Amino acid sequence: MKKCTFQPKNKQEKREHGFRKRMSTANGRKVLKRRKLKGRAKLSA
Repeated sequence: MKKCTFQPKNKQEKREHGFRKRMSTANGRKVLKRRKLKGRAKLSA
């Protein structure tokens, strides 16, 4: 049987997909803007 490829780590999740990471780049800000417009309850990890 294959191993489960998702091995969750909180620190890694926040570093790669967190709000501050999104805000640090122009494209990341676009992502947040789109999610806000869509009405997402969670904008980032």
